[in-house]
Amino acid sequence: MSIGSFIKKQFIDILQWTEDTDGVLAWRYPMEDMEIQYGGSLTVRESQMAVFVNEGKIADVFGPGMYKLTTQTLPVLTYLKNWDKLFESPFKSDVYFFSTRLQIGRKWGTAQPITIRDADFGMVRLRAFGLYSYKIADPKLFYTEISGTRAEYTRDEVEEQLRNLLIATMTSTLGASSIPFLDMAANQTLMAQAIREKLVPEFARYGVALDNFAVTNVSLPEELQKAIDTRISMGMMGDMAKYTQYQVASSIPLAAQNEGGVAGLGAGLAAGAVMGQAMAGGLVGGVAGMPGAAGAPGIAPAAAAAGAVAAPADDPAARLGKLKELLDKGLISQVEFDSAKAEILKKLVG
Repeated sequence: MSIGSFIKKQFIDILQWTEDTDGVLAWRYPMEDMEIQYGGSLTVRESQMAVFVNEGKIADVFGPGMYKLTTQTLPVLTYLKNWDKLFESPFKSDVYFFSTRLQIGRKWGTAQPITIRDADFGMVRLRAFGLYSYKIADPKLFYTEISGTRAEYTRDEVEEQLRNLLIATMTSTLGASSIPFLDMAANQTLMAQAIREKLVPEFARYGVALDNFAVTNVSLPEELQKAIDTRISMGMMGDMAKYTQYQVASSIPLAAQNEGGVAGLGAGLAAGAVMGQAMAGGLVGGVAGMPGAAGAPGIAPAAAAAGAVAAPADDPAARLGKLKELLDKGLISQVEFDSAKAEILKKLVG
């Protein structure tokens, strides 16, 4: 080496990384035309680790702290370079810094629906979304498996790979769980724990520690969601017979407020009368079937009276009588009575 080239060569006294760029997980210290000064200092801050790479091989790994670079602090590098303890010349080596800060609030989601077998709905296609957090735990493994010799490796680049790993693990876990979707959606915390247990060793293969994993939403296709909503509504109705009675009772005041609505009201009242007559007829039949009912005093007149109440189901006279009773009590107007009466007579005449 000439004296001129030696003078032009620069020596590095301090190695450090200030992480002035957000989202960078691995950063290589620029070494072009520079050598590390023997006895220089290496500063590794909290939430960082540094890796020395010599001739393509990882030589030493440093955690947080300040180190004086000598043959005592670089034993492996010394071994690779065949240095003795008296060697005190500048040396060439690649130095990589890794951020071990916790990366929180990272989002994940299924770009495409996942098809799984469901106990209630058969084959369903669901989508899921959530959050997770992670950090680099083993920079040596992260370097050899992911980042390599690149000048820097960003958070977005590693998360693309992590999300693919996450979705693949999630699909296999849900597919083998046999948990119905309705139970799955109601127990998102338990589902997240099951998936996390599968993901931890998968992340560890790349030197990454999974800190937290959460499922915030599980959804189905719109058509299947509508079917579930219908089922839920039916379950909320409970007794359908009572629900129908309630609906009819609620509609009577509304019908009375509308023009011409009393005609329908009259028809409804007539139908109610028919139902009452049918019930009375059944009661009479039951009494008549009792022992001694045919000749027992007091029973025959009651049966006769009940029989007198019975009337044909479509008796126009009975329907008109009910309407006249409503008119006399002032519950309907003369116009409404005439309208209902005209409708009944029209059906009678044909």
